[in-house]
Amino acid sequence: MPAANMAGPLVTPANPAAGKAVLMSPFSGPKGSPLDAKRFNPTTFAKENDPTNHSTGALNTGIGFGLSVGPVINVATGTSPATAPQAIKNRGYTDDQTPGVTLPNNVAATTAILTAIGGGKSVITPGPGNTGLGVSTVSPYVAQPLLAFGAGASRDAGAGPVFTGFATKAVTAVGAVADGAAIEAGFVNRTGVAMIATDSAFGSATAASPAVT
Repeated sequence: MPAANMAGPLVTPANPAAGKAVLMSPFSGPKGSPLDAKRFNPTTFAKENDPTNHSTGALNTGIGFGLSVGPVINVATGTSPATAPQAIKNRGYTDDQTPGVTLPNNVAATTAILTAIGGGKSVITPGPGNTGLGVSTVSPYVAQPLLAFGAGASRDAGAGPVFTGFATKAVTAVGAVADGAAIEAGFVNRTGVAMIATDSAFGSATAASPAVT
């Protein structure tokens, strides 16, 4: 099943947004994502998504990432130089960092090596005849961000039935930002608190994440 968050409704809605802000895997978190639970259709003899199977669906810790980290990073007394990027660095993050995509050198990965071992996919080149032997070659998915939902951010994005989700990014306010308002263009404040100029947080993207291909 797709991921469900904590402290949300007991009966999970079709596309939840309430409850605690959590991170999820792009491969199995959104509804209908590639690793969503499957069942065998005896009529078509094909696998199809199984909405009644609650055995899968992945939430991620993100190792310290999240929409409510901190929940807000500010330029505190003693920050030197007294800039938002330095305050973000002091907290162990990088300005404009997108969890799951930004490499340690602050360059964006082109394949999904940060969200899945080896990029998450291999292809098999069949062996000769019916030997059953073949060669497995790494063929990674395109870069995939960790996805966040809850605290008002929806789980599923894009066109179904195979949905994507919404990434996060370390962004900085240039003025007062209410909870639920844009910190920067395209990234919403889901921390649960208001922000002021030079405050930073991981904002929730308003654009859908890329398809898993």
